[in-house]
Amino acid sequence: MPETNVQTNEAGTGKAPAKDAAGRLGVEPVGRLLLHFSIPAITGMMVQALYNLVDRVFIGNAVDEMALGGISLVMPLMTISFAFAMLFGMGAANMISMRLGQGRKQDAENTLAHCFFLLLGTGILLMVFGLIFLEPLLSLLGAEEGSAALDYARRYFRITLYSAVFGLLGFGFSHCTRAQGFPIVTMFALLVGAVLNVIFDALFILVFGWGIEGAAWATFVAQSASMIWVVGFSMGRRPVVRLKLKTFRPSFSVVMQIASFGSAQFLFQIMMSIVQLLFNMSMIWYGVEALGLENGADIALAGMSIVGAVQMIILMPVFGIMQGAQPLLGYNYGAKKYSRVLRAYMIATVAGTIVCTVGFAVAMLFPEQLVKIFSPDGEPALMAFSARTMRIMFLVLPVVAFVVISTTFFVVTGRPKTSIFLSMVRQCIIIIPLLLIFGKIWGLWGAVYAAPVSDALSFLIVGVMIFFELRKLRSAGGEVHGEAH
Repeated sequence: MPETNVQTNEAGTGKAPAKDAAGRLGVEPVGRLLLHFSIPAITGMMVQALYNLVDRVFIGNAVDEMALGGISLVMPLMTISFAFAMLFGMGAANMISMRLGQGRKQDAENTLAHCFFLLLGTGILLMVFGLIFLEPLLSLLGAEEGSAALDYARRYFRITLYSAVFGLLGFGFSHCTRAQGFPIVTMFALLVGAVLNVIFDALFILVFGWGIEGAAWATFVAQSASMIWVVGFSMGRRPVVRLKLKTFRPSFSVVMQIASFGSAQFLFQIMMSIVQLLFNMSMIWYGVEALGLENGADIALAGMSIVGAVQMIILMPVFGIMQGAQPLLGYNYGAKKYSRVLRAYMIATVAGTIVCTVGFAVAMLFPEQLVKIFSPDGEPALMAFSARTMRIMFLVLPVVAFVVISTTFFVVTGRPKTSIFLSMVRQCIIIIPLLLIFGKIWGLWGAVYAAPVSDALSFLIVGVMIFFELRKLRSAGGEVHGEAH
């Protein structure tokens, strides 16, 4: 596998030793490093988004637009699985970056081994639990038995449970690979999966006629391939930190440290799952009355699925920038190079804000065209609901990047509890009561307006806290001069 990001050094020898891949984080210009790490990360996150996006496009065009409601129904359950990948994958990645910055390579390797077994064990448990309790889990989603969306959800989710192990290992390990200086490997792992997902979606849905089950099996194949790629690389000779199962030293302390470093992103995803569930239930509770149609709930669920897919495409580059900045922030904070930490944060925040602003403009100007990507011949009620919902939910989208990157900033600078609090502010403390209160007062559209109001309030709270954190970091050493910028 070619790895272009560590192929040259200053001596011009053509190949740099693997051990220099992490060390460069503390010496090369910050802007160049952030661009170098963020582009593969953005590509990887966009590719990750394609797993769900491609499924929805194929399902909406070749199966049934109401099947999009089924995808929306099971999304809270799938987000929980994603949360565990973030807990152990992002947690281990943050630890690995800091341990490498501190010169503790053996501890970094043991962290990677812990990450492998945590992801493997969690994936198996989720798969077994989900298959045994499939019907009770589906009953928690709020849809009435016999609805079209619930039937599609059941058929889709049963198959995706089989890929839980592969999904957790592939996505979780991708963070660890990036953290030690190999973003291109991570990008290719996700790219391979996305390409296979498109190919097998077309084969299973269009050629074999497997419907929504075909989309689920395509995801299974894609996630398996991504896992084989990234785990296989980690066991080879080229990584800075190799996966060495024979030298694995189980330690409850290491597990707790990984969980601590990944807890903010874990809670972020869990809260996101709860919010997705509440949004879905609001569509079910108020959809019929607000839209004046017997199948109003299914239409609202399908519309939320479309809006969620568009939002995912816009925000994934922001998450890519965040992940590209993570090893740079973590390494330099561990090495006490605070001016580089500050510069990386500022550049990442500005870049993320630009992405969100562009996405905001496109969504405001062309919502109907975006909806037609998923449902070109959709019924008028679906088109009208989706376009209006998109405009409302994206009202304060330009400030979301600041919230996302600032929340992660507290993790890599050793403040996980603060990051947990900020994650909960947006995903739980504010939006959940707003959903319930606004929905009760104004019905369907009240629930929709809860999203931008929550984002605006979160922006204010995070802004105050990051102001004091940055001032504290500057006083701790941010005035150091002479470093590469």
